[in-house]
Amino acid sequence: MVGSRLERQMNFIFELERLKVVYRQNGILGESRHENSAEHSWHIAVMAFVLREYCGEPVDIERVLKMLLIHDVVEIHAGDTFLYDQEKRDAVKEAEAEAAEKIFGMLPDDQKGDFLAAWREFEAGETAEARYAAVLDNLQPMLNHCFTDNLSIAGKGLTRSRVMEKKKFIGDFSGELWEYALKVLDESVKKGQYREG
Repeated sequence: MVGSRLERQMNFIFELERLKVVYRQNGILGESRHENSAEHSWHIAVMAFVLREYCGEPVDIERVLKMLLIHDVVEIHAGDTFLYDQEKRDAVKEAEAEAAEKIFGMLPDDQKGDFLAAWREFEAGETAEARYAAVLDNLQPMLNHCFTDNLSIAGKGLTRSRVMEKKKFIGDFSGELWEYALKVLDESVKKGQYREG
């Protein structure tokens, strides 16, 4: 007989399927569709392992991975919000908190508490782990736009200086990653994805 704990865990796992149909501004190679939030989470989780040597401070990589894999789960109910739409980002905070309670509430209480704590830690951005997670969460779209030749981002009217302003905290955490981000940003400007200025 299957226990109720396992049933709750499986229901949560089934709910995660919905993240595969939440689409972001990022493209994929071939521009046949936009990247979904599940793909984004997987990509930055792999990046966490590959790039950890560039962390400006020691991090618990397991904690980082947990944050990266669950930070966007709330988008199942709240949707994806464009990074540069600050008004909408501010407005969606309450909906995201409600979504976190609802989705993580599907789990047994001990796991609910652990996942909620990790999600809140990511949102607060105060620990080294949360800062590293945020760096990767912000670096990946820059890499994606450039590598996939995502010209749909050009329609958003972003300028080099606006992208730099939003992403400059990467340099506070890792000089090497920021230097690379600037290189990618320059290439994206050349490709016409962002305007100079």
